[in-house]
Amino acid sequence: MSVKTKIRITDAEWQVMTVVWEKAPVPAAAVTDALEAKHRWSLATVRTLLSRLVGKGVVSQRQDGRRYLYVPQISRDECVRQQSDSFLDRVLGCTPSATVLQLVEKADLSKADIAELRRILKAKEEVP
Repeated sequence: MSVKTKIRITDAEWQVMTVVWEKAPVPAAAVTDALEAKHRWSLATVRTLLSRLVGKGVVSQRQDGRRYLYVPQISRDECVRQQSDSFLDRVLGCTPSATVLQLVEKADLSKADIAELRRILKAKEEVP
């Protein structure tokens, strides 16, 4: 599913989304367990983050007995794309093309990276 409106996901919500993408359908307790080594979040904290994600329309919940199971409603790729667009708008304040040019100029690129850039640019040239 693709979300039409721009979404903003906080760093904490991103951590929760990573688990939801990997383990869906997943209960809140399993998300808490998966993040235990990295964060000391309580189950209540994880439930709050999941509730926010449900409110943003990026996760759905369905009842399974006495618990809820959470399922992503947006793909990781779509989320990365939207977060990248948001980052470009907020932080860099310039067009994506200007940003790409700046990044390519500063980057240490391997031969494989350069070949991939050439492939992408060639495909762009062929689009009317």
